[in-house]
Amino acid sequence: MKLFRLFFILLSFPLFAQQGGMWIPSLLEGMNASEMKNLGMKMTAKDIYDVNNASLKDAVPHFNGGCTSEVISNQGLLLTNHHCGYSQIQSHSSLENDYLENGFWAMSLKDELPNPGVTASFMVRIEDVTEQVLEGINEAMSEADKQKKIEENIALVVQTSPKEAWQENRVRTFYEGNQYMLFVVETFKDVRLVGAPPSSIGKFGSDTDNWIWPRHTGDFSLFRIYADKNNRPAEYSADNVPYTPKHFLPISLDGVAENDFTLVFGYPGTTDEYLPSVAIEQVINTVNPARIAIRDAALAIQDKYMRADPQIKIQYASKFARIANYWKKWKGETLGLTKSNAVGIKKQQERALTEQINKKGKQQQYGQLLPKFEEYYTEIEPYALAREYFLETVVRNVELLRLAFQTYQLKQVYENRGAQSFMDRKNNLIESAESHYKDYNKQVDKEVFEALIALYAENVPLQFLPASFQNINATQLANTVYSNSAFVDHNSLKILLEGDAETVIEKLNNDPGFKVAQEMADTYFDKVAPKYEALELNISGLQRDYMKALLELSPKEARIFPNANRTLRVTYGKVAGYSPADAIYYEPVTHLEGVMQKYIPGDYEFDVPQKLIDLYKAKDYGPYGENGKMPVNFIGTNHTTGGNSGSPAIDAHGNLIGLNFDRVWEGTMSDYYYDPALSRNIMVDIRYVLFIMDKYAGATNLIDELKLVHPKKDKKSSKKKK
Repeated sequence: MKLFRLFFILLSFPLFAQQGGMWIPSLLEGMNASEMKNLGMKMTAKDIYDVNNASLKDAVPHFNGGCTSEVISNQGLLLTNHHCGYSQIQSHSSLENDYLENGFWAMSLKDELPNPGVTASFMVRIEDVTEQVLEGINEAMSEADKQKKIEENIALVVQTSPKEAWQENRVRTFYEGNQYMLFVVETFKDVRLVGAPPSSIGKFGSDTDNWIWPRHTGDFSLFRIYADKNNRPAEYSADNVPYTPKHFLPISLDGVAENDFTLVFGYPGTTDEYLPSVAIEQVINTVNPARIAIRDAALAIQDKYMRADPQIKIQYASKFARIANYWKKWKGETLGLTKSNAVGIKKQQERALTEQINKKGKQQQYGQLLPKFEEYYTEIEPYALAREYFLETVVRNVELLRLAFQTYQLKQVYENRGAQSFMDRKNNLIESAESHYKDYNKQVDKEVFEALIALYAENVPLQFLPASFQNINATQLANTVYSNSAFVDHNSLKILLEGDAETVIEKLNNDPGFKVAQEMADTYFDKVAPKYEALELNISGLQRDYMKALLELSPKEARIFPNANRTLRVTYGKVAGYSPADAIYYEPVTHLEGVMQKYIPGDYEFDVPQKLIDLYKAKDYGPYGENGKMPVNFIGTNHTTGGNSGSPAIDAHGNLIGLNFDRVWEGTMSDYYYDPALSRNIMVDIRYVLFIMDKYAGATNLIDELKLVHPKKDKKSSKKKK
C-alpha cells in the first residue's frame, strides 16, 4: 500500500498544481482548461484552438522549420528572436553595411529584404489518425516489420487525407508510438527581413549570459510574410503583397507581475521526459561529457580568432553561436539533472510502476521492460559514445570534414543510384558550397581539425577507431590535409568536382581531406552504425511499451503529456522567480539598469550603443517604462525547449506580453525532467521590444501597424464604472 501511494504521488499531481507540460492545442478541454483558469486565464480552450473560427493558433507560425514566431499586425508583420533571424541578418551584412553591428530597420515596404528559402508555416488543423496508422499491426510482428507497416500506413494517410492544393499533410507520432496525429499545414515562402536591433542589444551578454538568469537581452527581430494576390503561399515575387492573417496578436502595454498567468505557444523541438533512469545516467556520465569536451575545444579556437579579426568575427558569428548554444545547454543540463536528483526520482517511479505491474497481474506484458532497458543501455553505451564523436567531429564542427563527408555521400549516391543522381547531387553541392566558403577561414578550421582529431583518437573506443588513428600525429595530419586538400577553397573544390562520376571519384580518392573523411565514415558505418541502430530500434520498442504501461497503469489524475516533437504545443504557467542555491532568490523581472551594470565599453559581449546609454540617462522610455524603469526580461514556469525560441508569451486575455528566448541554466534538464522549483523560461518583455523599435530605432512606421492594448487598466476602469 505504501508503494502504491508513492506511485500515485510521483505519477499524478495535486489538483490545480502547475507542474510543466507541453500540450496538444486541440485537446485542451477538461483538465488543462480547468488548470489554466485556476492559474488566472480568462480565455476559453476555443480561443486558443478552433478550426472553424480565428484563434491564437492562427497567429503562431513555425519560423523556418526551427523556431517559432507570431503575427503581430494585420499586414503579416512577424516577430521572432534575434538569434532565430541571425543567419538572415548575417547574410545581408558586410563590412561596409554591417547589420549585425548596427542593426537594420526598413522604414517602408520597399526597404524590406528577401530571404530565399526562409519559410513561415501555419498549422491549419489537427486530427487523430491513430487507428488508421496502427491498422494491421500485431504483437507477433518484429519491430522492423511494425515500423515498415506503420510507415506504409502513414504514407496512405498523408496521401488520402483532404487538404487544399497549397497545403501539406504531415503525420507525427505521440507517446512513443501509442498515438498518431495528422497536421494540415500551409507554408509561406516569401518572408522578408523588416527589422533587427544591433547585436549589442539583440545578443547582449552573448555566450557568457546564454542560459543564464538574470538576463538583459533584447532578443528579437522582425520579418514580414508576403502572399500572392489571393493571400495564399507563393515563392518570392515583386508582385507579392503583405499577408493578411486570420488572427494577429494584440500587444499589452500593462507589463507583468509575479504570479501573472503566462501561456507560451510554439513548436518545441524534442524532449525525452519518460526515459528510464539508466538512460539518464548515460546522458550524465557518458554522452554529455563527450559532447562538451569536443565543443570546448572548437569554441576556444574560434573565439580566439574572432576576438582578433573583425572579418572572422562576421564569418563565424552565426556558427559560433550555434555551437556554443548547446554546449552550454548540455553543461547546465548535467548540473540540473544532478542537482534535482532526476535519476533517484526516476528510480522511485520505476519501483512504484513495478509494484503496479505486479498488483495488476501485468508481469507477462510489462514485467521485463526495466531489466531489458538495463541490458540494452549497457550494450549500447560504447556505440553511443563513438557515434557522438563521429557526429560532433565529422558532421558538425570541422568544416572541411563536413564538406568532405558530403562528397562521401555523393560517392554512395553513385554506387547506389547511378550517374544521373550523382550529377544532380553534385551540382547542388557545388552551388550550396558557395555560401559555405563566404564564411570560411582555412586557418581557423585547421586548428579545429587538429584539436578534434586528437580528441577523437584519444577517446573513441579502440575497436571503433580507423586503423590510421591508432598512432596518429594530429598536427602532422592537419598540415598535410590543409596544405593539399581541395576542400579548403571553393575554386579548387569546383575543379575537384569537374567531370563525370568516375572521373570525380578518382580525384576524390586522391584528396587527403577526402581520405580522412572516408576512413572515418567507413569505420563508423561498418562498425558503429549497424549495431547502434539495431539497439536503438529495440530501445524504441521498449520505450513505446513503457509509455503504454504508464498510460495504462497511472491514476486518472496522472499528468502525462506527450514528448515534444516539433509540433504546435501549449505550455502554461505563471511569472515566478526561483532559488537556484541556498540563500539566493532571483526576482522574475530585470530592467535596463542591469544592462548598464554589465556594460563594458568595447567588449563584444557587453558593449552598449551610445544612443541606448543616452535614453537610459534621460529615462526617456516613452509609454513603455514602468515606475521610472525600463523592463527588459522576465521568467516564468512555462515548460519550454529548443524550438520555443521566438514563441509568444501571452497573457490571460490573449495579448502578447513577451517573447520566449531561453531557459535558466539550472533548469535546462527539463528536456528529461521538469523540476518546478528550478525550471524557468526566459522571455523578452514586449515593452522592451517596443521601446527599442520606437525610441531607439525610430521605426514608428512599424509601431503604427500594431494594436496596443491595456487589459489590466481596462479591467480596473470597468470595475470603477460598475
